[in-house]
Amino acid sequence: MQTERASRWLIIGAFAVVYVVWGSTYLVNYLAIQGLPPFIMSGSRFVAAGLLLYAAGRLWGHPVGTREHWCNGMFAGVLLLGVGTGGVVWAMQWVDTGIAALIVAFEPLLVVLLLWVMRGQRPGGRSLLGVAVGIAGMAVLVLQDKLIADRETAVGVGVIFVGILAWGYAAIWVGRAKLPASSMQTAAMQMLGGGGALLLFSLFTGEWGRFDWALVTPKTIFAWLYLVGLGSILAFSAFNYLLARVSPEKVVTTNYVNPVVALFLGWSLNNEVITLQSLIASVLLLAGVFFIVSRKGKA
Repeated sequence: MQTERASRWLIIGAFAVVYVVWGSTYLVNYLAIQGLPPFIMSGSRFVAAGLLLYAAGRLWGHPVGTREHWCNGMFAGVLLLGVGTGGVVWAMQWVDTGIAALIVAFEPLLVVLLLWVMRGQRPGGRSLLGVAVGIAGMAVLVLQDKLIADRETAVGVGVIFVGILAWGYAAIWVGRAKLPASSMQTAAMQMLGGGGALLLFSLFTGEWGRFDWALVTPKTIFAWLYLVGLGSILAFSAFNYLLARVSPEKVVTTNYVNPVVALFLGWSLNNEVITLQSLIASVLLLAGVFFIVSRKGKA
């Protein structure tokens, strides 16, 4: 009985971590890039987290991994974390954190379409309805005057779309790639690949030449440490813990909760404006995700 009770509290705690921490990373990323250039910040965050995860795995007896494992893991990391997350963080220089989270919430619907194109898996009627509702919500969201009138914001929205496209493609590709049996080692390889690519890209964009240590405040350092420790290591571990212990349809409720957390934190702590159009778009987007995810859960 005590074991079951402890397990129940661990599951509740893991859900709380995934809901709150991943939902808060949008705002924390924004705070971090106020003092650190976006590619340097994201790249260093992932490299640090990847090294810590890899070292922990080795201490626990996980194998080094074959050359194929490293190539596949780092390639996936470049797409998932380099282009995907790195692009979203870069765009948040101009796009509100809540809006960015809502656009990223389009990911499950995009994956359905990519599966149709890449593997010929035609979605069923419920999934197609979800895609249609989601596309309508995305149109309502991005056609706001603020997003289409300002050139930099429009470019940022476009980069986020490129990021979620790369993330969706990689998420499908990874399903058939040869990777380590240890999810910890796989995550470490992905973080090292994505983080390394971002740091390399920061050299080509001249971020290091524009980097000013005087802009790095205690808030910046705290945000960076939060992203490494809580955003990358703790939340990822909690997510994998849930995948092993509860049904998938419960785990993927993160697709509903994270945007809500991001919107609330952006409004309450960052003075971001939530328009009626954004609220309507969020309802449509999350309804579309619900149709997709609930169908997958039954399957």
